[in-house]
Amino acid sequence: MLNPHQLVGNTNLNSAQIVFLVNRPFVHGHQNTTTSQAILSRPYNSFQRKHKQLQICFINPAANIKAIASATTEEEAEEAKEAEEAKEAEEAKEAEKAKEAEKAIKVKAVVTVQPTVGGFFKNLGIDRGLDDIQDLLGKTLQLELVCADLDPGTGQEKETIKGFAQKKGKEEKGKKRGIKYETTFEVPIDFGKVGAILVQNEHHKEMYVEDIVLDGFPYGPVHVVCNSWIHSKFDNPQKRVFFTTKSYLPWETPSGLWRLRKEELETLRGNGEGERKSFERIYDYDVYNDVGDPDKSWDLRRPVLGGKDRPYPRRCRTGRPPCESDPLSEKRSKRFYVPRDECFSEIKQLTFSAKTLRSVLHTLAPSLGTVMVDKNLGFPYFTAIDSLFSEGVDLPPIGNEGFLRTILPRVVKAITDTGGDVLRFETPEAFNRDKFFWFRDEEFARQTLAGLNPYSIRLITEWPLKSKLDPEIYGPQESGITTEMINQEIGGIMTIDEAMKKKKLFILDYHDLLLPFVKRVRQIKGTTLYGSRTIFFLNPDGTLRPLAIELTRPPMDDKPQWKQVFTPCSWHSTGVWLWRIAKTHVLAHDSGYHQLVSHWLRTHCVTEPYVIATNRQLSVMHPIYRLLHPHFRYTIEINALAREALINAEGTIETCFAPGKYAGEVSSVAYDVEWRFDLQALPADLISRGMAVEDPEAPHGLKLTIEDYPFANDGLLLWDAIKEWVSNYVNHYYPDPSQVESDEELQAWWTEIRTKGHEDKKDEPWWPVLKTSKDLIEIITTIVWVTSGHHAAVNFGQYTYAGYFPNRPTIARTNMPTEDPSEEDWKRFMKKPETALLQCFPSKLQAIRVMAVLDILSNHSPDEEYLGETMEQSWADDPIIKAAFERFNERLKMIEGIIDERNENTQFKNRNGAGTLPYELLKPFSPPGVTGKGVPYSISI
Repeated sequence: MLNPHQLVGNTNLNSAQIVFLVNRPFVHGHQNTTTSQAILSRPYNSFQRKHKQLQICFINPAANIKAIASATTEEEAEEAKEAEEAKEAEEAKEAEKAKEAEKAIKVKAVVTVQPTVGGFFKNLGIDRGLDDIQDLLGKTLQLELVCADLDPGTGQEKETIKGFAQKKGKEEKGKKRGIKYETTFEVPIDFGKVGAILVQNEHHKEMYVEDIVLDGFPYGPVHVVCNSWIHSKFDNPQKRVFFTTKSYLPWETPSGLWRLRKEELETLRGNGEGERKSFERIYDYDVYNDVGDPDKSWDLRRPVLGGKDRPYPRRCRTGRPPCESDPLSEKRSKRFYVPRDECFSEIKQLTFSAKTLRSVLHTLAPSLGTVMVDKNLGFPYFTAIDSLFSEGVDLPPIGNEGFLRTILPRVVKAITDTGGDVLRFETPEAFNRDKFFWFRDEEFARQTLAGLNPYSIRLITEWPLKSKLDPEIYGPQESGITTEMINQEIGGIMTIDEAMKKKKLFILDYHDLLLPFVKRVRQIKGTTLYGSRTIFFLNPDGTLRPLAIELTRPPMDDKPQWKQVFTPCSWHSTGVWLWRIAKTHVLAHDSGYHQLVSHWLRTHCVTEPYVIATNRQLSVMHPIYRLLHPHFRYTIEINALAREALINAEGTIETCFAPGKYAGEVSSVAYDVEWRFDLQALPADLISRGMAVEDPEAPHGLKLTIEDYPFANDGLLLWDAIKEWVSNYVNHYYPDPSQVESDEELQAWWTEIRTKGHEDKKDEPWWPVLKTSKDLIEIITTIVWVTSGHHAAVNFGQYTYAGYFPNRPTIARTNMPTEDPSEEDWKRFMKKPETALLQCFPSKLQAIRVMAVLDILSNHSPDEEYLGETMEQSWADDPIIKAAFERFNERLKMIEGIIDERNENTQFKNRNGAGTLPYELLKPFSPPGVTGKGVPYSISI
């Protein structure tokens, strides 16, 4: 007789039915096909799939069975026995699980998800509907707990504990709105410590997960910081891994996490192939070959920056195909790829200045061109410039009504009568304090020490001045500024020999950098260029006085080299006006250098390789990764925006700044000739420019050449505070200095920065070695300074100092009146020199476009993250690091007070005086808005 088997796992069947295994058709006794069958074939789970020769039938005991089943064969009996044993084993396993469950710990997991712009459930498309269903089913986020250690019995990774987090609703978290997802895990008591969580997004759309908190363990809550976009599993089935906040050097990595640590780095590196997708998190290197657009117009083609001919730092690779018209150029796209977690989180974009900047660059700037038909139209008189702050410029309709007012409330106002918009600028603080500040020579000199570009002024150490350019191409190397000229200017105080010995002469030198570009720039309609030198003298009261400006044009158009020296101490009106126009040229050179070199190249551009290498070579568990990460937030994103619409062909920089379309090439030359990593540290920078000498007895170990140098004085306070914080951090994790050399991740990181990120300078002898903790402290302090103090000093004062553009014109449009003038031109200058100055200034369109951009670049968003203000969770979880950070925070607060005291001290004439703007650019903290102070962690605008 066949052995009946209990039915398992099919709740739809009648419990009275009995299961038989049949290996051939079984016919019921009523031989009438219209009679309801007593024996029914049914599909039967995994057992039937393994034994396909068998058919499973169910007998209704109430039926009249007339057929008799044949006796079982030995093989059938054996299979039935095996099935019974398998069933018993499964039951035993379930019983064991139930027993273990009694010993398990209940652990609650709470996931905080940030909503997207406009609300988390704004989109109502098909995918959104499917995601709503997943939420209702409680299957939004799959979480897997990963044990930090291997199973001691097997030596293998322990099986993860899985669970689905279900949506529980919104919760106010400070000022942030968070949506909570929760689940409860049954964690065996012998599971061990959780070292990581695997996360899979079951939605069709990405989600921004802030953090995951596990509560219920006897050793306390486990905090996992994510702050990351989780891609949909439908885009990429690979699960995301997030580690706990405990930091580990490579050799300290718990055994159960070693594979995940290695695989996560491999994922972030990618394979260097294919075009990157928006949801990916792959970091790789490429040259700057996407700022031009030759497929749109051959005039928009730009040379590749990066390589032997034009050295340059590397950017993040996007993998887009080459242009059809120029294979060396990469095709441009609407939005440039950046690794997903480098993008501004959508919740941050609600207030973040970069969103506003994108709107200005893509929307406002083009619309201005429609209002101002003549793009070369200048300002007819100075009151027309002042009207930008009182009356403004009418704007054409853009987007929905009130669109620009929403994104640019500081500068776009509603017109009461018509309901339209007017672009009306806020009065810059410098202009507000002193309407004629820009006109004064002493202010021109003061701003080299306490203005927007304090990085160019340097001590003159050789006399006479001489060019290093080829005289066969650029003409005589000797400067036109002679000893006699200088002696005439300072003769009542000392001779030039005495001034040199006493370190009294300083220079802004843009001669050799710009002279090779003069001929090409002058071919651009509506602009001109010179090589320039400006000499300053240090007065006994610590202020600077300009002595002379030299402007040079190389041999060109069958004309010999032209150069002329202009001085301020002319008692004749002609000389006075020529000096003012020459000063305008120098200011345009300084503005271009500031934007292209001091700002873009030396902060934004050189930092991107640091970000890429850090993500490719340092695990997120590495303590140095966690130290650097706050200083890299959003830098790749803001740089991508710059390539899209700021430094791109015919972008704001090219159309409104001195070098024009050759702006990128100028910054490449500066990188090649001037940039060295070891000189980016503030003390080394000051020494290299002759602005300081080492002195162990002096504060900060440096004696300043100009004692009242606001940027240097405040910067050194900040530098020392950063270095102390970094030293405490590094020494905590590397108690033995030799551990630095044996840290494989760290060594790979530093090697990649040098050989890939800055590949064109990889063989330079000045790169610091990385062997001890002292080496590491110096390297990290330099990087942190560049991303915080250096960037703040050259960025957040832009509207304050350059919002009234005559103070810092970005371009000079006309030659000096004395350079090969026609008789008619000279007469016009002599009759009304003010007109010549106004014509030299930027056009109305150029000025307004730059002012709008500078207003945004100078703005702190309400959620700005300032240096030393917010503690990372991984720092807070380590008592020693937490205490060190708190000391850092207190020191920064003390620096605020010291800077305030300095600004009130009447002895410091470079930061205190009638109508003089106090120097606050390096005050660590700031309220939102255009404040001219505040030092954020990172380069995010």
